[in-house]
Amino acid sequence: MDDAILGATSDQDLLAHHVAGNPHAFGELVRRHRDRLWAVALRTLGDREEAADAVQDALVSAFRAAHTFRGQSAVTTWLHRITVNACLDRARKAASRKTSPVDDTERLEQLLEPHESAEAPAERRDLHRELLAALAKLPADQRAALVLVDMQGYPVAEAARVLDVPTGTVKSRCARGRARLLPMLTHLRGDARDNSGPSVGRNRTPGDSVPPTPGQRDAGPSDPAAVKGGGGRA
Repeated sequence: MDDAILGATSDQDLLAHHVAGNPHAFGELVRRHRDRLWAVALRTLGDREEAADAVQDALVSAFRAAHTFRGQSAVTTWLHRITVNACLDRARKAASRKTSPVDDTERLEQLLEPHESAEAPAERRDLHRELLAALAKLPADQRAALVLVDMQGYPVAEAARVLDVPTGTVKSRCARGRARLLPMLTHLRGDARDNSGPSVGRNRTPGDSVPPTPGQRDAGPSDPAAVKGGGGRA
């Protein structure tokens, strides 16, 4: 199956081809979805290395568990669910070690790409850093819900499918998360009303999606374990 045919094949068929032994099908799925998966992981964990490892863990899991996919949801929803679960696992482990990687100002600086650091207004960069730092203080389940709904723009019903919880649970987690964020971000509300920086609100996307680290090696078609960074809904 050549690249042109792979590119025109649906996600579900690609997964089926992968299960049937096609060595290139899973690589095409990774190419299509890694940027959104990376953005979700980075905004959930707030740390490049942790996010990269979470995406790698998720893609390896998806590679190995492809035969369990039953088509009850979209392939992208299935991939996002695996990624979010990998992020939550890492967040829980970090919490048990009583560490918070995004509390380190130097690491927060690393979340900004060079082009953004050079071109974006200083106020926007500061707001972005403060929002990420505030998100890092939330429980992992609330953070994941807010990242999907408020930062990635997922409808509540789709976020519920990704997280594999009822829609009411997503709404509750978002409400509790927003309530906890508000006191930490009250001083930013004037800037948010001027649209000069990120704001917390349903289906709003603060700032640009953060792409994979420059120079990061791409995954080969049959090497999911080499993938570190990025993917999402096509």
